[in-house]
Amino acid sequence: MNELSVQLYSVRDAFAADPLDTLRRLAAIGFTRVEPYGVVENAEVLRTHLPACGLTAPTAHAQLIGADQDAVFAVAAECGVDVVIDPFVAPERWRDPADIAETADALNRAAARAAGHGVRVGYHNHWWELESRIGGRSAFEVLADRLAPEVVLEVDTYWATAGGEDAPSLLRRLGERVHAIHVKDGDLATDASGQVPAGQGRVPVAEVLAAAPHALRVVEFDAYDGDLFEGIAASRAYLTGAAR
Repeated sequence: MNELSVQLYSVRDAFAADPLDTLRRLAAIGFTRVEPYGVVENAEVLRTHLPACGLTAPTAHAQLIGADQDAVFAVAAECGVDVVIDPFVAPERWRDPADIAETADALNRAAARAAGHGVRVGYHNHWWELESRIGGRSAFEVLADRLAPEVVLEVDTYWATAGGEDAPSLLRRLGERVHAIHVKDGDLATDASGQVPAGQGRVPVAEVLAAAPHALRVVEFDAYDGDLFEGIAASRAYLTGAAR
C-alpha cells in the first residue's frame, strides 16, 4: 500500500487555532505524511512543527498562477515538499479551449521555474473541470494533453465523480500522469455537504484505489458533520483495510 497522507485543509479550523496540537493528533491517528495548504502563509509552522511531530509533506497546495512562485517554491524546498499543487482555476476558465491552453502554458512555465528549486508542479481538479466538455472530452483531460511531461496531476476523485465522470476510468486514462489522488466520499453534492468517511458514500472508492495503484492516497474532507478527526481516522482505517 502506498503511504497515506491527509490534507490539512480538512482540519483547517483546528490547524489555525493550534497547529502543533492538530499535527500531533493526526500523527496519533497513524499518519506520517500530510498535505499542507498555504505554504508561504504557514511556512514557520511547517518548518518547525512537521519535524517535531515526525511528519513529512511530500505534496502541498499553493496558488501558483499569478502568485510569487519563487517564494512558494523556496519554502516548499526548505520543508521537503516534492510537488506543489495549484488547487484552483476558476470555473469560467474551463469552457474555452484557448483559456485551457493558457492555464496549461502557465503551469508549464511554473514547472520550469520550480525545477530551479528542486520542486515539481501539479494541478488539482474540482468538479467543473470534469463537467465542462470540449469536443466530447472533459476539460481536465484537454488540459492534461497540453501539460509538459514533468507536470503531474492530483485527481480529486470525489469532485471528479460529482462532475459526472467515472473516476476509475478517468484515472486509467490519465495513467502515470496521476501522482496523487484525493480520497473522500459522500453524496456528491457540489457544496460539499453530506461528505462521509471513505467507503460510506457514493464514490466507488475500492475501484478508484485499484485504478491508481501507485498514486499517493490523500484523505480529505471539505466539510463533515461529525468530529473531523474521527472521520479522518475512519477513512484511514478503511484505506488500510482495503489495501490488505
